[in-house]
Parts: sequence; C-alpha cells; structure tokens
Amino acid sequence: MLIRHINSLFTLTFVLNYASALTSDGLSLLSIKSAVDGGDTVFSDWNDNDDTPCNWTGVSCANISGISDPRVVGIALAGKNLTGYIPSELGNLAYLRRLNLHDNNFHGSIPDQIFNATSLHSLFLYGNNLSGDLPLSICNPNRLQNVDLSHNSLSGTLQKYLGNCRQLQRLILAGNNFSGEVPAGIFPALANLIQLDLSSNAFNGSLPYDIGQLKSLSGTLNLSFNHFTGKLPPSLGELPLTVSFDLRHNNFSGEIPQTGSFANQGPTAFLNNPLLCGFPLQKTCRDNGSTVVTPGTQSLTPRVNGDESKKGLKPGLIILISVADAVGVALIGLVIVYLYWRRKDSNGCSCSCSRRFGGNSKSKFCWFPCVSRFPNTDSEVESEKGDGGGGGGGSGGEGGKLIAIDKGFSFELDELLRASAYVLGKSGLGIVYKVVLGNGIPVAVRRLGEGGEQRYKEFVAEVQAIGRVKHPNVVKLRAYYWAPDEKLLISDFISNGNLASALKGQTSTILSWSTRLRIAKATARGLAYIHECSPRKYVHGDIKPSNILLDNEYQPYISDFGLNRLITITGNNPSSSGGFMGGALPYLTQTEKVNNYQAPEARVSSNRHTQKWDVYSFGVVLLELLTGRSPEFSPPTTSTSIEIPDLVKWVRKGFEDETPLSDMVDPMLLQEVHAKKEVLSVFHLALACTERDPDIRPRMKTVLESLEKIRT
Repeated sequence: MLIRHINSLFTLTFVLNYASALTSDGLSLLSIKSAVDGGDTVFSDWNDNDDTPCNWTGVSCANISGISDPRVVGIALAGKNLTGYIPSELGNLAYLRRLNLHDNNFHGSIPDQIFNATSLHSLFLYGNNLSGDLPLSICNPNRLQNVDLSHNSLSGTLQKYLGNCRQLQRLILAGNNFSGEVPAGIFPALANLIQLDLSSNAFNGSLPYDIGQLKSLSGTLNLSFNHFTGKLPPSLGELPLTVSFDLRHNNFSGEIPQTGSFANQGPTAFLNNPLLCGFPLQKTCRDNGSTVVTPGTQSLTPRVNGDESKKGLKPGLIILISVADAVGVALIGLVIVYLYWRRKDSNGCSCSCSRRFGGNSKSKFCWFPCVSRFPNTDSEVESEKGDGGGGGGGSGGEGGKLIAIDKGFSFELDELLRASAYVLGKSGLGIVYKVVLGNGIPVAVRRLGEGGEQRYKEFVAEVQAIGRVKHPNVVKLRAYYWAPDEKLLISDFISNGNLASALKGQTSTILSWSTRLRIAKATARGLAYIHECSPRKYVHGDIKPSNILLDNEYQPYISDFGLNRLITITGNNPSSSGGFMGGALPYLTQTEKVNNYQAPEARVSSNRHTQKWDVYSFGVVLLELLTGRSPEFSPPTTSTSIEIPDLVKWVRKGFEDETPLSDMVDPMLLQEVHAKKEVLSVFHLALACTERDPDIRPRMKTVLESLEKIRT
C-alpha cells in the first residue's frame, strides 16, 4: 500500500513539473497510465502535453453547466487485459459518472478514495483479481445506482452501511469470497433495488427476515451456491410475483412456504438443499413420524403395515391379470385379421395428381397417393400397385389416411387434390404449399418427407399431441396425412408474412412501437401456453422472427411448433426452419449455418432441450424488436467456443457504457419519445431473458406477466 502511494506521488510530481497545461482531470487520469503495467504502450495516445484528456482512448467528457471546459464523465477500459492496480486518484474526478474496468487483471483492493467522486453512479469492476473488503465509503456517492464487483476475490462481510446506498438499483457480488451472515436492516432501505446477486460466495446463517421488503426487485433473486441455513423466511413470498428465486446449493431446511411468490417457483429454484421439503420439490415433509404428501406430489414408495410386503399376490389379482392378458391377445388377433382383409380387398387406381404437388412421370410416388374410396372423414386412400404410367402410384399398394384433427374442419382428400396449389418455399423442414380449397379457404400443406415408415405410432402420437395445443397465438394444425412414402401436415394459412419480413421493411407498413409491443405480448402468451398449459408442457426449440407469422391485423402466430421432432421421426434434416407452417411467401429463407437466436447451451448438441432455451430466444426477439437489428448484424465469431450472439453483447455493453437510448433503438421508433419508459422496461426484460446462465433466466410465465404490466 505504501509503495502504491509513493508511485502515485511520484507520478503527480512529475506531471506537475512537465504538464502544467493539462487539466486537473487529465492529471488524475495519468495515474492509471502509471498504475498499469506497460502503460506507456497501452495508453500511447494519453499524452501529458495535451490540453485536454477528452480525446484519449476510453475517456468520455461532457459539458457541465457553469463550467467552461468539458469534464471527464466516463472511463471505459473494459476487456483490455490490463494488469495493475486501481489508483486512488480517480476519486479526484468530481464529475465521473461511470467507471468500467471490468474483465481485466487489476489486483489489490478497491481504494476508498474513488468514492470521493460524488457523481459516480455506475461501477463495473467485475472479472478482475481484486481482493480485500467492500470499501466503507461505497455509499458516499448519493447517486450510485449500479455496482457489479462479481468474479473477483473480495472477502469480508456485508455491513449495514450498504443500506445507505438508497439509489442503488443493481448489487452484483457473485463469485467472490464474502462470508458471514447477511444482517437485517439493509434491504428495507434499498427501495430502488431491482437486481440482487450474492451467488457463489460463502455466506452463512439464516436469511434476514426483512429480505421480502425489496419491493422493486425483478428478474432473479440469486442466492445460490452459498452456505445459508435455517428455514426460508415467509417474507420471501412478499417479493413481486415476477421475481424468480435461485436458492440452489445451500443448506436451507424445513418446508417450503406456499404463499405469495413461492407459488410461482419451479423445483429448480430449490435444488440441492438436502433438508428442504414440500412442493414443488418431489420430497415429502415428515411430521411426527408420518408422511405428509405435499400438494402436487406423490409418494413413490407405498407404505405397508406388518408383513404385507412379504406376501405374494392374492389369488383374485392373479385371475384378473390372466383375464386381461387373454383379452389383449384376442384384440391383437382381431386387428391383424382386419388389416389382412383390408389389404386384400384394396382396389387399384390411376395416379391423377402427377405434376400437381411435385409428382412427375419419373417419380415413384405422387405427392398425395391415389384415392380409391372415401368411406368417412378419415378419407382412406389406396396407392396404385403400379401400372407403368403417369408418375407412379405410391409404394406397392400401401396407402395412407388423411386424418382431421379439428373435427370442424373436414374435407376429402380428392378436394385437396383438385385444389389450386402454389409453392411457398422449401427449407430443412420440408416443402410448403398454399392450397386453396373448393370453398375458397386457403390452407398451408407441408410435405415432411418419405421416411419414417417404421415409426407410424410415434408419428401419429406426436401429431395428435401437437394438434391438442390450441391457442389464439399458435398456428393451428388442422389435419395430417400419413403413408409409408408420404407425410403431410395441413394447417391454417397466415396471410401477411412474418415478423422477420416486417422488421426488414418488406411489408407496406412500418411497425410502430405500440404494434411491436402488442406482437411481443401476444407471442409471449402463445409461448407461455406452450410451456405451462399444453398437454406435455413443451419446448418449442426454434423461436425467431421468421417463425412468428402475422395476419392482416398484425396479430402474431407462433409457427413450426413441434416440427423438429416430426422431422426426426420422418428422417429429414431439421437444419433450419423458414417459418413455413401456415406462412405466406415471404417466409422463404436461406438455410442458416448458425442460429443466433439459440441459447449458448443449446449449441452443444448433447444438451437436453429446456424451456429456458425458448426464453433466451424470445429475449433475442425482443432485442430485435427494440433495435431493428438482427442478431448477426456484425460478423459472427469464428471461434468454436460457445459465444453469446453479437446483438446481445452489443446491447449489454451499451447499457454498461450508458450509451444514449437513441443510439440503440430502431431509428423508426425515435419519434415515439413518449414510449421511452416502456422501451427501457422491455430492454431490461430482454436482458434478463438472455442471461448466460439458464437458471437465472425467468420462466416464460414471468416474462409474460412483466410484459402485461407495460402499458395497457
């Protein structure tokens, strides 16, 4: 410490002797040049004979009312691999607002003196090697809003003086060596705190009872990977309903409360707390030796009394099982006989659909196999056994069925064959046609491929499950056709292109902010339904603007839901999706080598699909709605490691550097100045969705609730 002060004193003495023309702010900044190893090379344009430091790399200035010369308001030297210490002279910068030194190799302690810069409101020092305690003077700047000291080697305990940072909005201390109990009395004073991250430290003891008074908190309360003990305070349930908990890897005990915000949490929030029990964990709580089944769970091990567990099956149960087996065998026999006689009685037919939907004289099948009879709405079809003419007749007499999933949407296969058809496009998810039926209703018909003949039951089960997902903002699957050499999906046709085309100006209407917000909300409703209310609580897996279709009223419809799974069954390559399911012609897109809407963990092929992948993708869509930029607006990285898409990194850096909002939002929105607060709210929500750690991202239900609160 003494050596550091001697070096700083020497630097200032040298500068005073030879750089009298430089402003006082410039003199203070030269201390960084002295404190960094190889500073003369790194800061080659920081010259002591300049009149002002405002043109130096990483320095920003502003005109202050009542002061003639511009003053230093920002220092941005992040990610430059700088090695050295943070000089205390930075505290002399009276108008410094933001200090960004993150992702370097600064060591030593954080000097108390830098908080003499009373205008400071953003301090980003994460990703260094800083050590020591949290400075006692940290709350001296009464405008301090953002403090991110994560991923250093800081230690010590949290003290009540943190409650003096009354304007604080973000306190991120993750990945350090802090320890001890978190005292009561801090959180009630932090009325503006919207983000709290104390994860990956060594905090212990019970949570303070007043933690539930963080009424402005949003996103995720992250207390994971610590040594917290005791029961969860019921006051946690008083936090806003949009807050997600991350309490993993602690030593909490007792039953999880079932009040307020606790009811909105999934099991992931409480994992690896061996002594926690109750819903939503699949672990029951025991009271006086008896097992209490928590609502929503079941005991996996039946309780037995006496020697019942040692007894064999009762005679009556054995007879019942035998009868059931006999009935099952008889039913299988009847099905086999039925299929045999049906195949024997099938009639040949000529192929009349040649050249209409892709069939031709050289192909071995028609797009729709030939029709011999229509006994019911399932439209049984038979294939021609091959008469040597007109494009072939299928696969040796093996037919298929056109099955209507929506019983109110019935039509015969021959009606589909006679209808006018137009090619919409082709992607890794199949060729898509617009077909206008005889009653004038257009439908979208997707041809999935020829394979998968051995997986009929799996295909039908998957299609039927997709068909049960019915929501106003999800494209409806109306019917499907299956044959050994042909699989088709018939869905609603959405007429006005997709969101990708609209954002690129390929439609006649420029999307206003109110329209974009309405699209975001409705898309969130559809995706939240898929996650929370669909029969299997699905993952979409491919959310992006080209898969968000728009009708003439700019109402969005999520398309291509469930198709990746169906493509896997049929054997095609699901390399990309063009948003064709139900879409109009603008959905024709190039196959993408990299899907920049995918979450970082989704790019590892061995990882299992999760709903948090969709949340990340939706966050990127929100950023595109806000900025008008696609995720690949700058050249993608050539590194083989997992990287966050450029758009996400660009927006995060913009907020850290406090880039003016006008430089980040879509220029088309600049005239809607009244929407500034709404735009900021959506920006913060999008950044929460695109957190690198999937466990920190909110659930889609929480995202929807946050969006619904933005403007009615």
